[in-house]
Amino acid sequence: MADTRINIAGVDFKNPVMTASGTFGSGMEYGEFVDLNKLGAVVTKGVANIPWEGNSTPRVTEVYGGMLNAIGLQNPGIDVFIERDLEFLKKYDTRIIVNVCGKSVEDYLEVVDRLGDTCADMMEINISCPNVKEGAIAFGQKAESVYDITKKIKDRAKKPVIMKLSPNVTDITEMAKAAEAAGADAISLINTLTGMKIDINRRTFALANKTGGMSGPAIKPIAVRMVYQCAQAVKIPIIGMGGIAGAEDALEFLMAGATAVAVGAMNFVNPYLTEEVVAGIEDYLYKEKIADIHEIIGCVN
Repeated sequence: MADTRINIAGVDFKNPVMTASGTFGSGMEYGEFVDLNKLGAVVTKGVANIPWEGNSTPRVTEVYGGMLNAIGLQNPGIDVFIERDLEFLKKYDTRIIVNVCGKSVEDYLEVVDRLGDTCADMMEINISCPNVKEGAIAFGQKAESVYDITKKIKDRAKKPVIMKLSPNVTDITEMAKAAEAAGADAISLINTLTGMKIDINRRTFALANKTGGMSGPAIKPIAVRMVYQCAQAVKIPIIGMGGIAGAEDALEFLMAGATAVAVGAMNFVNPYLTEEVVAGIEDYLYKEKIADIHEIIGCVN
């Protein structure tokens, strides 16, 4: 059996497969399909300092090769999250990564402070959601803003910090370098690409928000390219995501330089997928007679 263990910022993972925020809840919905104990980590849906209602409906629509969503980071707030979601997750032998969202720096810091003494292993800071009109993506589109919010969070955080980067920028490596310079322990990418769909029968937008975040297999080549570019630009670990539909896709991200991968939109198509990706990576390593997963991480250059 090949060794699939990895380490990110001093945190050990049994394998490099985790869930992408917003596509897996906190695991409760998927518990009857997936053995959470077999995953490297569960990355939770974004949580804010207070409950968010999210955007108006309709806020999800299918498109060729994927989907658009404009949920608007609906969440119950940090109080309910700690009492309900973290209590559920700590029963499992898997790492817990909490996705944090906010509309101002102060919002983020409040959640970061609250998570400091919980069972969460790491925090993923969402500065890249294209469906929130305040904050969020605004922080992720300028290198100086990425640096500023990352540094402020790192100055307060008691847990390792992953900065989640937006692909809706001119040069993703500038954002990665800014996060690294400000002390980020890791980065994750990509978040969704901004897209639009028009309902020709109703002659209006398919989403109430007009635009939404594109996810699914169609974005994978872009995501792999961006992960590769960032792996060449920074030394901190990268969690790669974007259109993973099977183990082969996950292996592409690892070979491009990602230390770990996150499975997102395709969980909606196949709720067993995360566990299948874990098994598929193990099968590949066995077939190729690879003893340690680190032999393939970043093997293309």
